[in-house]
Amino acid sequence: MTTANHLSSPVTFEKDAALVSELLSDLQSEQSALVTADLDVIERMVDKRVELLQALGAAANSRYDALAAAGFEPNEQGMSVWLQKQSSQLLDSAWVTFQQELTQAKELNRLNGILINKHFLRNQEKLDALNGKSSAPQFYGKNGQAHRANNSRSGFSV
Repeated sequence: MTTANHLSSPVTFEKDAALVSELLSDLQSEQSALVTADLDVIERMVDKRVELLQALGAAANSRYDALAAAGFEPNEQGMSVWLQKQSSQLLDSAWVTFQQELTQAKELNRLNGILINKHFLRNQEKLDALNGKSSAPQFYGKNGQAHRANNSRSGFSV
């Protein structure tokens, strides 16, 4: 699918595409676990994610090395030039799909980050409540000093 016979070092992105598909699946699973607050699943996914991202980086480096060996820039621009020289609609379509999946993975990662941040903030509020720290807003008194709003009755009694 992604090799060229006339090049001394084959350029390929099959492995990259497979890894990005796996990453998408992983991010979707993470999002489901975040929505349901399934911490066991999330913890198990951390090590797998690190390995997956390292493999994806290694695959991209291999692709860049192959591009350089074939006389192209070892980057995405070099990949685009290589694809133009291949004149293959199948390769072009596969590359576009790969790029779209990368974009989708970035967006899922961004959304998962938002969910993680919401969980963190909620947990911080709970910890603050357990430690006696109020999350009530602060107001300024007549003397200009800040004080927390207090919904309890004052010490005045009748």
